[in-house]
Amino acid sequence: MIPTISRDWPAPAKLNLFLHITGRRADGYHLLQTVFQFLEHGDTLDFMPRADSGITRSVGPADIAVGSDLAVRAACLLQERSHCGCGVDIHLHKRLPRQAGLGGGSSDAATTLVALNHLWGTGLPTTELARLGLELGADVPVFVHGHAAWAEGVGEILTPVELVEPWFLVLEPACEIPTREIFQAPELTRNSPPITIARFRSGEGHNDFEPLVRTRYPAVAEALDWLGLRAKARLTGSGASVFAGFTHEAAARRMLRDLPSGWRACVARGRNRSPLLDRLAAEKPVENWGVAKR
Repeated sequence: MIPTISRDWPAPAKLNLFLHITGRRADGYHLLQTVFQFLEHGDTLDFMPRADSGITRSVGPADIAVGSDLAVRAACLLQERSHCGCGVDIHLHKRLPRQAGLGGGSSDAATTLVALNHLWGTGLPTTELARLGLELGADVPVFVHGHAAWAEGVGEILTPVELVEPWFLVLEPACEIPTREIFQAPELTRNSPPITIARFRSGEGHNDFEPLVRTRYPAVAEALDWLGLRAKARLTGSGASVFAGFTHEAAARRMLRDLPSGWRACVARGRNRSPLLDRLAAEKPVENWGVAKR
């Protein structure tokens, strides 16, 4: 008998609390420093076992082709590298906008790796899952590890950090910012001096993408200006989302109520421990979820 669907695996959003581009490697990848923190807000995924080794996605965003979906690609990569003969049908419930700097696709991929490693019984350690994730995107490893982190290299050299966990108001301007295009912009600053964790904690740090994104995307500039009059406004990732932190939920929700008509936003708690780890810890051992290893 085929087991029932495994539901409600969280794929949380992330925020970059600052982001410096410190250089560029010979292969074109950018070197950076950043701090990642998770949100109690994001996509969710359900996983339906199959009687064969097929990997499908029967629920998901219509504007993302199945073959391009990072969750599907993650399942295929895990199946290949673990020599697993299990199959899965993925149900991806999107809440995070595309190309918004919140890490939606990377988080979907990480949740797929973590969930299927458990459900398929492939038993890969977290470090190996993170290495697989890096093949899919530079942000995937931090989602796999599931801890707020100081990140260097291309984003894969991670040092766990403990941060205050504010309530964040996150504005989602009505535009998409292609990550590859913005990284290749000639006017992007690529020589920010490295800082230390201690200097970040003392208040240093900015986002090197912000001046460029302000110029190219008026909707983001408008959101930054509106929020900046009321709180410390920051860009996450390469945009388009902007955010501010608040000590109390009520303050964030008051500002949410004051948003201009038609703007999209959410209020969510910052988390140092990803909700994905809590979901995994609550799981019981799974038997006969799929077919045997090849």
